[in-house]
Amino acid sequence: MRVLVSGASGFVGSHAVAALIAAGHEPCLLVRNPEKVRRVLGAGEWVVHQGDIRDAAAVRAALDGCDAVLHAAADMGVTGHGADLRGSNVVGLRNVLGQAAELGLDPIVHVSTIAVFVPPAEPLITADSPLTSPRNAYGRSKVEGERYARELGGVTIVYPGGIAGPGQPTLDALNEGLRAGLRWGWPVVPGGVSVLDVRDLAVALARCFTPGLRDRRYLLGGHFRTWGELAEICAEVTGRAGRAYRMPGGVLRGMAAVLDRLKRLVPIDYPLTRDAADFMLTLVPTDDGPTLKDLELTLRPVEDTVSDTLRWLAAEGHLNPRRVGRLAP
Repeated sequence: MRVLVSGASGFVGSHAVAALIAAGHEPCLLVRNPEKVRRVLGAGEWVVHQGDIRDAAAVRAALDGCDAVLHAAADMGVTGHGADLRGSNVVGLRNVLGQAAELGLDPIVHVSTIAVFVPPAEPLITADSPLTSPRNAYGRSKVEGERYARELGGVTIVYPGGIAGPGQPTLDALNEGLRAGLRWGWPVVPGGVSVLDVRDLAVALARCFTPGLRDRRYLLGGHFRTWGELAEICAEVTGRAGRAYRMPGGVLRGMAAVLDRLKRLVPIDYPLTRDAADFMLTLVPTDDGPTLKDLELTLRPVEDTVSDTLRWLAAEGHLNPRRVGRLAP
């Protein structure tokens, strides 16, 4: 099956390309920067379409001749790196999914996020949980795109949690948080984090490419851990006792609000934002059972994901090797 992959040179997209090839599919890559393809995916006979998903004509040209599409392109905005969030997460999404539907591509697979359910209405997030009304711009853009994908129909939607693992082209989100925890210490607050290995997500996405199955929703949050538990896992795999600071949720939100203001004036290399604090404090576990059963998927242990991520962060120069203890390359 010939599959167009938007965001193919990104974190999820690049791993999904490898998983699609392993599953016997032929990926075609829609990227803004072809040079990045060679840096991220290596040398190869890639079918590359240069274009921005916000450009409807470029998307249409890339979809020509494809059987299916994996929409993995999105802009993140939780830790302060978001750009044109609505342009990518709404306009770009409409260009890819809408035109794929017009052309009759099947399947159409969209990588969403559990953020569309956060803050959650119940103590367990399921694929049928109600969409939320988030305070932050990232969440609002993802919910708006989510509503369009559902109304369009015929779309397989996958909801990943916090994605970690090696090989992230631009450090962001949970990988950035792991680095910050080892460098500066862990704020141990109420709530927690869902840790999903990017390689497991990639396999799940590749297994969605069965034609004729429409309107599926796959929740894949990953392993839920409290912030104290995540700090303990990092200490266990590195063999180094980390620093942890217990604090009420209100203190974390206050610190995040101050950092947001300071970051407008000076560069601060710390990923805590007011939006990130909201996620940290309100996230609850996800019910991944139906997804794991339907896709015949087993998630690797969270300790393996954290170990591989920290080892990669040190090897790539994102983290001082002494911070990762016995994992140091």
